[in-house]
This record gives sequence, structure tokens and C-alpha cells, in this order.
Amino acid sequence: MSKEKQDIHLSKFLSLVLRHQPETIGITLDENGWTDTEVLIEKLHQHGFVIDSDALKHVVATNSKKRFALTEAGDKIRANQGHSVEVELGYSPAIPPETLYHGTGHQSAASILATGLLKKARHHVHLSADLATAISVGRRHGKPIVFKVLARKMYDERFEFFKSDNGIWLTDHVPPVYLDVLDAGEY
Repeated sequence: MSKEKQDIHLSKFLSLVLRHQPETIGITLDENGWTDTEVLIEKLHQHGFVIDSDALKHVVATNSKKRFALTEAGDKIRANQGHSVEVELGYSPAIPPETLYHGTGHQSAASILATGLLKKARHHVHLSADLATAISVGRRHGKPIVFKVLARKMYDERFEFFKSDNGIWLTDHVPPVYLDVLDAGEY
């Protein structure tokens, strides 16, 4: 397996254990989602990932979605957002831009237009500040569809927004009234 494919495989596995199933390899996350990097590396070794702290730092630094963060000392790691396990990421409320975007598969459009964007098993609904990211996310779910979110209007009407360390905007729910479907010709 090439180095790039190994990094992608490790990144996906880290997403699983740092966002959803830490028990898969026997690690624990603290209340803010952090886990000890030495313990993580040891547990990864036990599950077939032979890496050291430099390799872990490389995966964190080169992950195109900036999904992970290391403490300044490099002794702890966490996922930046997207958890289905209970953690408090400690993000402060932030004022969003006028418009944000949400990409998904075309098959979800009718449901979203009826109920809005729901966080479901995650802690928040994920929104992007740029159209290209939303299109890319949508493609992961099939034929993409992109929703324009009237974020500033929501904020003005007392909805809370947070911005994660990797630039993803987070909120609890986006009611249908704040959504517009972008025409495929717009992207």
C-alpha cells in the first residue's frame, strides 16, 4: 500500500475512534474529546497500525479536511467536530457570514425541505462557508445537492453558531424556512 493510501486509511480509522467508537481500540476520550497520543499509538499498534508520533503528527497536519487537532505539546489528540459520542468541544458562539452551505445527496432533498437540517446522531449540523466544500461533501452521498443557508438571518433570530478549528460552521438545527436549494447551474 502506498504511503498516501496508508495515511488515508489511518485518517479514516482515527475518525472512527476519535469521533464515534473509541471503545473499538480501548481508548477513552475526556469530556472535551481529547485522548493521550502515546496511549492512542500503543492501541493503534495493537490493531495493525504501526506508527510513531511523527507519523501521527503528519496525518494530522496533512489531513485535507483538518479533522484532527493536537495540543501544543503534542501529548493529546482529538477530532475537531462530528462526534456521535458525548463530548464538549468548548467552542464559543460566533457570528456567521450572511450565507453558509450544506451539501448532501440528492435523495435527501425532500426530507430536508420538510424538516430542515437535523443533527441526528451528531452534536451539530455541519455547514461550510464555501460552495466547493459543500459540493464535495454532497458528492460523497451520491448526486450532490447544495442548500444555501441564511445563516445571518438565523443568527439575528437568536440561533447559535460555532466555528470549529478547521473552519466548519456548526449549529443545532436549520429550519426549512432558512434554506434555499441551489440550482445545479449555480455550481
